[in-house]
Amino acid sequence: MPTKLEDTARRISRRKYEEKRKEERKQTSGNFQAMMPREKYEEINRFLQENNITKVDLVVAGYEAMKEKLGK
Repeated sequence: MPTKLEDTARRISRRKYEEKRKEERKQTSGNFQAMMPREKYEEINRFLQENNITKVDLVVAGYEAMKEKLGK
């Protein structure tokens, strides 16, 4: 079982900071925690790197394409 790291002043201050801003972060951003086969994941990452595209740009473009495809 891993041992817990010692609490330092920096760790304590970071925890306080994160706890205070947790709700704010939830309201301003989101995260799709989607699982996919490793092979497809690596293929997509290669494509993104080769074309200098961010994952966020990919998701937004895919969303827009699906809306257009479905006529919504």
